Formats: sequence, C-alpha cells, structure tokens
Amino acid sequence: MPRKTTKALVREVTPDRRYNSQQVQRVINRVMHDGKKQLAERLVYNGMDKAAKKLKAESPLEVFDQAMRNVQPHMETRSRRVGGANYQIPFEVKGQRQSHLTTMWFVAAARSRKGMSMEDRIALELVEAYNSAGSAVKKKEDTHKMAEANRAFAHFARF
Repeated sequence: MPRKTTKALVREVTPDRRYNSQQVQRVINRVMHDGKKQLAERLVYNGMDKAAKKLKAESPLEVFDQAMRNVQPHMETRSRRVGGANYQIPFEVKGQRQSHLTTMWFVAAARSRKGMSMEDRIALELVEAYNSAGSAVKKKEDTHKMAEANRAFAHFARF
C-alpha cells in the first residue's frame, strides 16, 4: 500500500437497494462473508427494522444515520518517530477515513456480541449506538481520550 496517495484506493460504492444510501451499503459489504451479499442485506435490513421498532422510530434509516453519527470519530492518533522516540500525534479524521472507521467499529462491535443471531446483534448495536452507548461508541470515546491525552505532541504534526 502506498504511503501518501490513498485517493486512488477509494472505490465508489453504489447505494443500497432499499434506502439508496452508500453508508448502508458499506455496512452490508462489511457484514458480508464469502460473497453472500443477499444474506448480508437481509441481516442488515432486518436488524435496522428491529432497531427502529425497539426505539419506536418511524424510519429505520434515521435510526441508522443517528447511530452512525454517534460512532463517527473526529480525532485519532498516529504514531510518528521524532528524534529516536515514538510519539502518538493527534490528527483530525475526515472524509473517507471517518466513514471507514465508523463502519469497521460498528460491525466489529456487532460481531463481538455472542449468543444471538447476527440480525439481533446488529439491532442491539444500532439501539445502543443510537443512545450513545455500546462498544462502538466506547471505541470512539477511547480514541478521542487518547488524542486528548497526547495533545501536547500536536506540534509534531506535519500538514
């Protein structure tokens, strides 16, 4: 993988069938195993419907969007070597990287739940993320705390 020009690696994602949303399609693609896209779609759509029903919301897409906004990171740290020492330097997260981290953390949090179907895991994680709780939101908060703790090293950042 190249160090700098990652723009070429960004693939255009076609919107999903039901909600015409690229973010939903990214989650479906991340949930998908062994190329079984229809199964992944069914799991995500049913999970979104269950979450909306549990929260008594009108639109599952609104629940999904709010949950993803609550998981979305704004700061992260990157390791940089300066004068023989490694520093964790805080950086702002924007664009593609922000949505990538959001979907990765959300699906990883859903997968880490055990003892229920993937559909129920997605629904529970959506409900908790909607309420700013759950392991995906905790991962975001931990990342923000790490960036805040290393704010003293921000002057090492190159722009």
